[in-house]
Amino acid sequence: MRPYILAENNWRIIKDEEIEVAVLTWGATEAHNYHLPYGTDNYQVEAVAAEAAKLAFENGAKVKLLPNIPFGVNTGQADITLDINLLPSTQRAILYDIIEVLDRQNIHKFILLNGHGGNNFKPILRELGYKFPKMFLVTSDFFKFSEKTEFFEEEGDHADEMESSLMLHLRPDLVSDLEKAGDGKENKSKITGIREGWAWAERQWSMVTKDTGIGNPRKATSEKGEGFFNLVSRKLAELIIEVSEINIDERYEQ
Repeated sequence: MRPYILAENNWRIIKDEEIEVAVLTWGATEAHNYHLPYGTDNYQVEAVAAEAAKLAFENGAKVKLLPNIPFGVNTGQADITLDINLLPSTQRAILYDIIEVLDRQNIHKFILLNGHGGNNFKPILRELGYKFPKMFLVTSDFFKFSEKTEFFEEEGDHADEMESSLMLHLRPDLVSDLEKAGDGKENKSKITGIREGWAWAERQWSMVTKDTGIGNPRKATSEKGEGFFNLVSRKLAELIIEVSEINIDERYEQ
């Protein structure tokens, strides 16, 4: 049993334990080009969170990692076979119930580790922070870390070089031959503001990519994935440690 993972522990251990921070991962179930499995986002975020929780626990953090939620927002992929969609309103309802439990049990620090680009938890956490004023709610998208460019050559954000490298490190048994992968070419919007990034519209996946990937995965390696995994895990462990140790009422510098 890993003591920092809730699902692996029992009531005898948990009932008298002091818990400062609960961590929840949230992934997705969706197509990832021709070479990665539908569960890619879940495998990645669960592995990163488990390693981060381990490092944090070994450094004194009173942390519990909750079971992963495997379905995310996939409204732009409604015609992609078995891309399972949860509406943001459904995510809000799920989070409300989880945070209500934590608040009632005096676990007032909560970190939501997001593993899927279609999820956007900031508006939901704003609302739930208002509903539960004692709670300190934090979220992080590990795949947006700026250090990504230190490891990977090709740009992309779905089944790209980064995700393919991580999966080659974490679950090489589930990665098909990269020569069978599509090139991940993205058809850019014709609207200037969207192309330049100062306007936004949801991408309709079947119009944007023929292979469901965004970014060429061909340069992916297990070594790149291991390096990025270790960096991400360390950074998230530092986040967990800081949140675990901080006095919520004194969390801003004077």
